[in-house]
Amino acid sequence: MKLSHLKQIVNYLQDFKKISAVHRVSDTIIKIVFDKIDAIYFNMTRSNSSMFKCEEYPRSKLYNAPFDVIMAKRFNRANILNIELLNGDKIIRLKTSMTSVYKEETTYLQIEFTGKYTNIIILDEENVVLEALRHVDLFSSFREVRVGQALLDVPQAPFVAKEYPLDNVEVFLYEAYSREQDAKLSNLKTQKTVLLNKKLKKLKKLYEQLDSQADLEKMAKEQEHYGNLVLSNANTIKPYAKILKLYDYVEEKEIELTIEKPCPTAFMISNMLFSKSKKAKQRAKHLHIEEESLLSKIEHLKLFISTVEMAQDVAKIELLFPKKVQAKKIKVNDSVEVFWIEGYKVQLGKNEKGNIELLQNARAKDIWIHLKDRPSAHVIITTDKQNLPMNVMQSAARLCVDFTTTTKDRYLVDYTPRREVTIQNGANVLYNKYKTIEIDTR
Repeated sequence: MKLSHLKQIVNYLQDFKKISAVHRVSDTIIKIVFDKIDAIYFNMTRSNSSMFKCEEYPRSKLYNAPFDVIMAKRFNRANILNIELLNGDKIIRLKTSMTSVYKEETTYLQIEFTGKYTNIIILDEENVVLEALRHVDLFSSFREVRVGQALLDVPQAPFVAKEYPLDNVEVFLYEAYSREQDAKLSNLKTQKTVLLNKKLKKLKKLYEQLDSQADLEKMAKEQEHYGNLVLSNANTIKPYAKILKLYDYVEEKEIELTIEKPCPTAFMISNMLFSKSKKAKQRAKHLHIEEESLLSKIEHLKLFISTVEMAQDVAKIELLFPKKVQAKKIKVNDSVEVFWIEGYKVQLGKNEKGNIELLQNARAKDIWIHLKDRPSAHVIITTDKQNLPMNVMQSAARLCVDFTTTTKDRYLVDYTPRREVTIQNGANVLYNKYKTIEIDTR
């Protein structure tokens, strides 16, 4: 960020008297609510830091690191004593106080927009580090940022910054969000749609390469017939023969049969051919299941691509593609898509099999979501709370709509605890006690 802009933003911030709430909404974005109603977001991405305002930026998850715990403890409902640019540099320092039963605590929140050393540092009255978004050792920088150590000042820049006047700071902060989001959203959409289209192409290729039922049934009969011919000509077959000359009693002529894997006896050859026949019969019998599975995956990916293309903000893309952090290998369920909305696990059935699994595995207090009076994906929010935040419910309901249809319209979505849903047959259910919300995708 430009130093000139920061000076003007600090003047704007000096009108606020209280920090009502503060928390992380993503790995590098902190939300500070001033005077209960004014929320400002601090994007602390290294070498690309910024400040912005927007209507709402959903949390990707709930953060409980030591930094987040101390930040909440020291600054939620804290009074603002002073806000300044530290030493005229790109460092906003908020001096705050909080009165407890025992004493009044003064804490500094230092927000540093200093290029690759961008950071948020929490300091006590003695300038000792209580916590930081990023800990920095002496091997990385001349200035150590470590809990329990006094923090050195950043040297002043050896130049005079140019002035860039702003007509309206609030408008600038909203426009900063729009500019940043538009560029990032465009790049993310391109990146994610390319990834999804590759998967879609692979699935379509697999579907096109499926054998037909008629071909599999023909192969089964053919292999069974050759197995019988081998048994009927067993006395003429030499051990480990690769090419067999057999008399076909049906066609009443001699035929030549090439064996892929030579065997010591005719009995073993016939068993191998009968085994091939049995596998072909099984594949023919269950081919429709494989076809339906591939078609449902193809349809799900098409809806996924459409959802990405219709996303209005980066937060929606981050919701659709959560970061995968796995300490050990976990078996992935092919029939269920998992999302995280503000720390709540949200599962969506990709097909009928996935819908059935969700219904069977959900707990009584989990929230079940479905489009009103029409077939749709089933969605389950894992929770044991009686009152779920409405923005979480709306986001989950929007996912239900997005992964059911690409038509832009107004949709009614029902939701109720899983205990109120009675399974009739497969994924067909009955439910009586429910609430309805409207999702507008236009």
